[in-house]
Amino acid sequence: MKQALISILIPFKNTQDYIGECLQSIIKQTYNDWELIIIDDSSTDNSYNIVNAFAEKHSNIALLKNNGSGIIDALKLAFKHSKGEFITRMDSDDIMDEDKLKTLHNNLITNGKKHIATGLVSYFSAKGISDGYKKYEQWLNMLTKNGNNYNEIYKECVIPSPCWMLHREDLEAINAFNTNRYPEDYDLTFRCYQANYKIIPSNKILHYWRDYGTRASRTDANYAENSFIDIKIHYFLKLNYNNKKPLVVWGAGKKGKTIAKKLQENNIPFYWVCDNPKKIGKHIYNVEMKPFQHIAALTNPQIIVSVANSIEQDTIKAYLHAHNKISMHDYFFFC
Repeated sequence: MKQALISILIPFKNTQDYIGECLQSIIKQTYNDWELIIIDDSSTDNSYNIVNAFAEKHSNIALLKNNGSGIIDALKLAFKHSKGEFITRMDSDDIMDEDKLKTLHNNLITNGKKHIATGLVSYFSAKGISDGYKKYEQWLNMLTKNGNNYNEIYKECVIPSPCWMLHREDLEAINAFNTNRYPEDYDLTFRCYQANYKIIPSNKILHYWRDYGTRASRTDANYAENSFIDIKIHYFLKLNYNNKKPLVVWGAGKKGKTIAKKLQENNIPFYWVCDNPKKIGKHIYNVEMKPFQHIAALTNPQIIVSVANSIEQDTIKAYLHAHNKISMHDYFFFC
């Protein structure tokens, strides 16, 4: 019995050392009805020739060259040429678990449309995984196990870009890859959140995420920290901000200052608080820094927390909960 077709979309650029292993993991999938639309984004190494050799042997691999520039144009082209009822992405330097497609597909079939299937991820590296990446993996997997990824969407991208699957029409309904906002995976996640697509919990590692020094997420300017702040502010103002409530920025470090600047650029008034006695009473960007206790004097404020330290975050959460503040309604962690 023929199964529904799954389209796998891969942009690639200069991943000759890893792309063969990636393609082998796709060919070994236990779900057989797939097509791979793989786009060369101006590679200058041997990546194209490696992929072309696979395409010559496998009729369900279509190799194209990007007619634009960058990952978004490559994804648009891949999606345009895809025919699958289900759509998923893959990174050219990573590895799929052999049951990845089958598991994601079955979860979507079970739960129906307006759901996102995802899975747990595992970082690996020839040089070992840093504490930062290990913590990110643990945090992301903790959210995915419960399907409550959106609860912390303003911290970081809560759906791994190479480990999700959607019904084609659900992806089209949120404008697929037809936006030009970076990071593109984070933007897609926010659009899923906006559309209220439910995330299906998962307890299975489906994706092996390779880390190395020249990975795009480490070197591409589109994935710089300021891009993340831009996208967070954009969607916060669009989806969660209530202009009838006072807005507060908690924290006056580098990230807090960037958030403050972005709010001023958008003509959004705000109060600014912290617990640093050296800053309280001073004016930064013409806003007076107040002690965090000032929040209690405000009526139903919304609070953007820019404090990154995990211990301090726990203290802030405890304070806010003691004042009956609700996450993703009254307060939002932006780091």
